Amino acid sequence: MKHAVITGGTGGIGHGIAQVLASSGWTVTVTGATQAEVESFSNIGGVTSSVLDVTDSDAVTAFFAGLDQLNGMVNCAGILRKADEYEIDVFQQVLDVNITGTMRCCLAARPLLAASNGAIVNTGSMYSIFGGAHAPAYSASKGAVVQLTKALAGKWAADGIRVNAIAPGWIDTPMTKPIQGDNDREPAIMARTPLGRWGKPEEVGALVKWLLSEEASFITGALYPVDGGYSAM
Repeated sequence: MKHAVITGGTGGIGHGIAQVLASSGWTVTVTGATQAEVESFSNIGGVTSSVLDVTDSDAVTAFFAGLDQLNGMVNCAGILRKADEYEIDVFQQVLDVNITGTMRCCLAARPLLAASNGAIVNTGSMYSIFGGAHAPAYSASKGAVVQLTKALAGKWAADGIRVNAIAPGWIDTPMTKPIQGDNDREPAIMARTPLGRWGKPEEVGALVKWLLSEEASFITGALYPVDGGYSAM
């Protein structure tokens, strides 16, 4: 049985990915940054949860050293602080979680993934493609995720590790709830989304499942939007 780790998997998109993988026969470990996040996790059969602060290098190293097997690494841990990101301390905090945290987990997971010919899926965003004036650190970090993905794909191909990234669009999660029903923002988003609706976390999960599977065995270093066509407009 294959095993996947999903950082930031206790809610939102990560939770949807966990549901899809578990329903496909994977065993899954999801992580949250705090005990409160882990306790809020809605139980899914075949899924366990654990506290992991991706900004803590020692904790990340210890977490992966404690695993016996790893076939898939999904980096979903991320934060968004919007206008506060124009403060340098906040800017650095967002980058430490979103891009440096991703790198920490990739490095710690590498030996296990090399042993299993496993794969990594990193989480970008529409802001990997477009700038976001309201969130400079989030935008910078998500752009960096794509370039890190390409770099690791090239470096670790010899180890049998594939590395790809996803770019979710407007997905129905707690993070986007304030926008849904907003008479100013939602109509503009839907007008630009050819499929004309919000995406579902499990639709992102379906893409991740495929990228981790043998069906995607000749794919590495790529960014896959899952956005209902938003980035094509």
